[in-house]
Amino acid sequence: MKQLILIAGLLAGVLFSTVDAAAAPPPPAATAPKPAESAANPTVQVVTSVGNFTIELNAERAPLTVAQFLKYVDQGFYTGTIFHRAIPNFVIQGGGYDAEYKLKGNPAKVVNESGNGLTNQRGTVGLARPPEPHAGDVQFYVNLNDNAELDPNQTRWGYAVFGKIVQGLDVADRISTVATGPKGPFKEDSPLKPVIIERIERVPAP
Repeated sequence: MKQLILIAGLLAGVLFSTVDAAAAPPPPAATAPKPAESAANPTVQVVTSVGNFTIELNAERAPLTVAQFLKYVDQGFYTGTIFHRAIPNFVIQGGGYDAEYKLKGNPAKVVNESGNGLTNQRGTVGLARPPEPHAGDVQFYVNLNDNAELDPNQTRWGYAVFGKIVQGLDVADRISTVATGPKGPFKEDSPLKPVIIERIERVPAP
């Protein structure tokens, strides 16, 4: 399985794992309350070197993750970072490495909110992390398929979904199809020509 193979040999800090050792995982999404709908949810635009997409953030279901993400958006942290992983029909992932394939800064960690009732369906946006459940920081991913293996269950933590693409999902799909291979610290699945995040900015409320 591609999503399992991609873990091998990658640096800690930005990878997916389908098995997490945790003493008290959150309840699975099936038992969590349904997400609330609210016009108050903030929206951001991700401006990249190959096109733009817009994310509606779910501040009701993932308040800690959204607050941290917006903090770094407002600081301009994401400017000049890249999508360092691109896997068709799985995910694209970025936000933590610069164009030299070096980790940017030393961002704070955030509590894992994967038990919030939001699932890793196509078009949703989640917080990347190493195997440690509460070690996610600034790196995010876009689901290009329904990736139930990233959701929590009774024995493991999942990967916290905190938003969804509401415009430009075709751009994320296009990023996933660029030529990839070994690049920087990554042994595979990294765009050979960097896909730059030029900036992430808030979209003013109507």
